[in-house]
Amino acid sequence: MAVVASRKEQVVYPESDGKPMADNTKQFRWIVTLEGGFEALFHDREDVFVAGDLFWYPVEGRPDIRMAPDVMIVFGRPKGDRGSYKQWEEEGIAPQVVFEVLSPGNSLLEMAKKLEFYDRYGVEEYYLYDPDSGDFTGWIRGEDGRLHVIDPIEGWTSPRLGVRFERENSNLRIIRPDGQRFLTYLEIEQERLRAQQQAEQERQRAERMAQRLRELGIDPEQI
Repeated sequence: MAVVASRKEQVVYPESDGKPMADNTKQFRWIVTLEGGFEALFHDREDVFVAGDLFWYPVEGRPDIRMAPDVMIVFGRPKGDRGSYKQWEEEGIAPQVVFEVLSPGNSLLEMAKKLEFYDRYGVEEYYLYDPDSGDFTGWIRGEDGRLHVIDPIEGWTSPRLGVRFERENSNLRIIRPDGQRFLTYLEIEQERLRAQQQAEQERQRAERMAQRLRELGIDPEQI
């Protein structure tokens, strides 16, 4: 007798919609900076999962109900690779924080639907940034269980993330709890090169000093 496959076995949850992660270089750079910045911030927390452009399915059996936040942070779930985030396989935990980075291709209707989705499915903090205009908006879940606009957002510190949001010349600055700001990959590489050059200069200076001491008959190793 043929075995009838269960509904669960028949459901397919796509891991891609065939669309690019970003529409332009500026949007892509910000997505990578946010994702990498939060990965670094929580690198020692095994119970914090960070992902970029990953499908989130909140309802089992409903692959049509999904969203792919530009960046999402989930507290209470282990790190590790995933093809998608199926909430029912993650102890029912919804992403607590999501970020969207606007591009010229995003419509008002599209962004309204995203806000509605995040409100309905349990996001605690939602942040929306437009790198072209510098506009930055945030929502936080209130006691009534709904997302409400954060006003003012300037100088706001995320309760979940512990980071502070500031603006400098219309550009968003994300400040870590240790006072350091999120950097792009290029800025990180430049910082590394500067530190490397400084270390080399210090080494050369120490070598010159040791040479002078030796010329004076003094063993620098004995000092």
